[in-house]
Parts: sequence; structure tokens; C-alpha cells
Amino acid sequence: MKQTISVLVENQAGVLNRITSLFSRRAFNIDSLAVGVTDDPSVSRITIIVDNGNSVVEQVEKQLNKLVEVIKVRTLDETSMIGRELMILKVSANSRTRGDIMTICNICGAKVADLSPTSISIELSDTPDRVNTFEELMRPFNILEVARTGMIALQKGGGKM
Repeated sequence: MKQTISVLVENQAGVLNRITSLFSRRAFNIDSLAVGVTDDPSVSRITIIVDNGNSVVEQVEKQLNKLVEVIKVRTLDETSMIGRELMILKVSANSRTRGDIMTICNICGAKVADLSPTSISIELSDTPDRVNTFEELMRPFNILEVARTGMIALQKGGGKM
């Protein structure tokens, strides 16, 4: 099972390096890492996905709280969060396969980002499971390139973190 950790930090150079080094010093793998500025340009949100099968998560959370640049750390469970991942995928397309690809895109809520005579670039923002499913559905059409952001997440309900 995966664990989602949301960290608000001061938007300064070197903060991400200090945070990821806490994980690497403990030989703890990060499955997904996404960083972006919040509504306040001086604050960034880091969303970290790790494997929950290790008690190191609690220890790392305590260590994160000790860093001066860290404003707040919250562990989010699947039932209390909204999580999305963005994928841009390019597949081979010709006049015979283009219709099938477009049908799958419509069903899955994907958006065509670029068309060329030999390929289609598609974007999809959804849960990681649905993004994985979409990628599998596109595999028979010969995937040329894939770029994924990693998951970003917010806690459900009112109020700020």
C-alpha cells in the first residue's frame, strides 16, 4: 500500500534536496515526487508517495518537521484526499486506427493535445490507477513516448492544510 505525504515548505533553493536526502539516508524509495508553488509564491507543496510497508514513514515525518524550511507535514489517506496525476502520451496513428484511439480517449476523458499524420499526442489527468489503465489501453497502438508528472494531492473538505 502506498502512503501520501503532503509537505508545505518555504519556496527556497535547496529545500527539495534536503527533504529527499532524508529518504535517501534511510535507503527509503520515493515512488512519486511532485513539487509546485501554492497560491502563496513564497510557499511550495511537495507531494511524496512512498511504500507504506515500512515504519520509516513515521520517522521521516518526524525528521521533516525538524527542518526549518518545513511549514507543515500531513500524511493523507486514500479516503480523505483528492489525488491526480497528469500523463501526456504519444501513440502511432493512421487513418485506420485514429477512430479507435479517439473512442478510447472519449470514454476515458482524455484530451487530444496534438495531431500529426502519423501520431496523436493525448493528455489525461486522473487517478494513478486510471492513468495506468489508459496507458494499457493505448499499448496496442504502439506508444511512442510517455511523460507522467507523479501524483499531486489535497485533503478533502474545507480549510487549509
